[in-house]
Amino acid sequence: MTKADIAQKIQFKTGLTKKESADIMESVFLIMKESLISGEDLKISGFGKFFVKQTSPRIGRNPVTGESMTIVARRILKFKFSPLLKKSVISVKEK
Repeated sequence: MTKADIAQKIQFKTGLTKKESADIMESVFLIMKESLISGEDLKISGFGKFFVKQTSPRIGRNPVTGESMTIVARRILKFKFSPLLKKSVISVKEK
């Protein structure tokens, strides 16, 4: 599913114009992105939680040469799905 598909579904369900639907969707995504950039967790009830995790520097190996190297510390984006989302996705697959 693409952003255009989501905007079209918003348009269908709300009766808004295609442009209004796309603008609302873009605004929501921008708010989510800004929250994560600032370090806030983003919890959507019944869907899941997005959060940023800081990793520590660590020693790794180049798989081709076997040479040791330091992998720098970085921030990574993680997602933990809600039990409700998991249950609904699994129950759909079993039908």
